[in-house]
Amino acid sequence: MTPTPKNWAGPTRPGPSGPAGSARPGAGSGSGSGDSPQADAAWAPSPSDADVAEGEVAEGEILDDDAAVEHDIDELLVTARRERDEYLDMMRRVQADFENYKKRMIRQQTDHLERAAEGVVVKLLPTLDAFDLAREHLGEGDDLSAEGKALIQASALLADTLAKEGLERIDDVGAPFDPTMHDAVDRVSGDAGAGGAGGDGGGSEDSAGGDGGGAGADTVVDAVLRTGYRWKGRVIRPAMVRVRG
Repeated sequence: MTPTPKNWAGPTRPGPSGPAGSARPGAGSGSGSGDSPQADAAWAPSPSDADVAEGEVAEGEILDDDAAVEHDIDELLVTARRERDEYLDMMRRVQADFENYKKRMIRQQTDHLERAAEGVVVKLLPTLDAFDLAREHLGEGDDLSAEGKALIQASALLADTLAKEGLERIDDVGAPFDPTMHDAVDRVSGDAGAGGAGGDGGGSEDSAGGDGGGAGADTVVDAVLRTGYRWKGRVIRPAMVRVRG
C-alpha cells in the first residue's frame, strides 16, 4: 500500500465552467475564501442572439394585442353610439305619436260631448217654439194673469240659459237673405213693403219654394215665420222666412 503524501488535497473536482483543474476567474487568487459579487457579475454569461430575437417577438405580439384591443373598443363605442341614437330617435317618435294620440282623443271626446249637447238642444227647439207662440198669444201687457207671467218668465229663463251655453236665435227681419241660415217659403215683390207681414200677403209669389227660388243679392227677409237657431256658430235649424225683393 502506497502511503499518501501529507500535503495531498485529494483529486481535483471539475469546476462549474470548465474541465478539471480550472476555476472561475478570481477564485483562489488570494482574495480570501469567498467569491466577490463583482467577480460573479463579470463572469455571468451574456444573452445570446436567439434570446434577444425571442424577446423582441414577444414585445411585438404584446403591442399587436394592445392595438387589437383598442380597435375592438373603438368598434364597440361606435356601435353603442349608433344604437343610442337609434333608441333616442325611436323614443322621440313614440313620444310624438303619444302626444298626437292624446290630442286626437281629447278632440274626439270634445266633439262627442258637443254633439251630445247639440242633440239635447235640438230636442228642446219645439219647446222653445211653443214658448214663442205662447208669448205671442199672451202679449206682454200688465194685465197678464199670474200663470201667464210665470210662463213668460220660464220661457225667458230657458232661453237665457241656452244662450249662455252657445245657442243663438236667427230671427232678424230685414237682414239680407242667406240660404245657409234662411229657408224661404214665401216671397213678396219689392213694392209690397214690410207691411205685407201683417196683411193677407197679396203680393206674394208662389214661385218662392223651399230654397228661396230666384232670390237675388238685394233680397231681404220680410218676415220670420219660424225662428232659426245656431249652436256654437253652426246652424242647427234654418229660420223659416218670407223674403222680399
